[in-house]
Amino acid sequence: MIKIMKYGQISASEIFARNESELDVSDIVTDIIADVRKNGDAALLAYAKKFDKAELTSLEVSDAEIEEAFASVEPEFVEILREAAANIRAFHEKQMRQGFALRQENGVVIGQKITPIEKAGLYVPGGTAAYPSTVLMDSIPAKIAGCKEICIATPPSANGRINPVILAAAKIAGVDRIFKMGGAQAIAALAYGTQSVPKVDKIVGPGNAFVAEAKRQVFGKVSIDMIAGPSEILVIADGKSDPAYVAADLLSQAEHDKMASAVLVTDSEELALQVQTEIEKQLSKLPREEIARVSIENNGKIIVADNFDDVLAVANEIAPEHLELCVDNPFDYLDKVQNAGSIFMGRYCPEALGDYFAGPNHTLPTSGTARFSSPLSVDDFIKKTQYTYYTKEALDKVGQKVAFFAEKEGLSAHARSATIRLEEKK
Repeated sequence: MIKIMKYGQISASEIFARNESELDVSDIVTDIIADVRKNGDAALLAYAKKFDKAELTSLEVSDAEIEEAFASVEPEFVEILREAAANIRAFHEKQMRQGFALRQENGVVIGQKITPIEKAGLYVPGGTAAYPSTVLMDSIPAKIAGCKEICIATPPSANGRINPVILAAAKIAGVDRIFKMGGAQAIAALAYGTQSVPKVDKIVGPGNAFVAEAKRQVFGKVSIDMIAGPSEILVIADGKSDPAYVAADLLSQAEHDKMASAVLVTDSEELALQVQTEIEKQLSKLPREEIARVSIENNGKIIVADNFDDVLAVANEIAPEHLELCVDNPFDYLDKVQNAGSIFMGRYCPEALGDYFAGPNHTLPTSGTARFSSPLSVDDFIKKTQYTYYTKEALDKVGQKVAFFAEKEGLSAHARSATIRLEEKK
């Protein structure tokens, strides 16, 4: 049963603390990366056999496989995928940046230009569930940014195939290439390249502890979006909230995996008790009850605060990945929320809307990193390059100032590079 406690009995840092044993996978991941770098495709095929029980003859999904998979998906779901993709595209198109140029006196021009990253690698988890939503969320911003090549890595099933809904989503999103590989070995292949897999410039997407550690280890060789931890939700609800709605929202996160965290913060003791009862009632009806129950019992919490100011203080201190504001006038509180990955407003806006359909991205900062980082966006797939142009007249005016500054830092060659251009040629 989910625990109920008073605010003050537990620190904010402990609210999303998980009952987990420390598992250091760094050495295992280091060895996998080294193997892939040395043996390329052969290593990937061996890992597919070892971890996925799949006997592969080719790593890349063929066009024929994509078309066959697309035809096998229910037309109704294809249309839902298309509609979700349109919503995601409309939201992310608003994120496109423009370069700029500032023209100053004496012909000086300073500016910034925007260039898309050339090759993006997207990791789409497999395992306990298929995630076509991740395909849409990660590939559409890359497409909008203008990436020339978008590659997906996702683990195959034991029959050597990729779940058809993953391939359908990839086709709708315009993904260029899809590879049958998962885990740390997939991250290594995208970072360093193999005979079949191109080396990319950035890797994005969620994954398990091995994927997260691999992303950590290859960072610097390639860019990454974030090191994602287990998923989490914090629901803020007042005493007028429907306990069945709140319980359903908490369980929607708990069913992700056993390490997920679902937390309710409220100023109503009555609601806390009602939600506790409702969670037990709904748990027994879930197909993924075993996973959700472990998550709720180990990591779930209901925090009762004395007032709504304390409720908001909790949210800002722990910076949740998903934050629901289950109140009548959520826009009254929006500016008071400083730290959250994505905010769901009002009593009729479950987190699932953001997971699948509404348009804002669902690849979000976890583990308190919403204090300083942001959801995946078009910005993740662009580079900003600045430029400077000075005429001779402009340099003549400021060259001595540049040299003075350089000498203050003890860099006389820097100074000389400016003053040599000020000297009269004989």
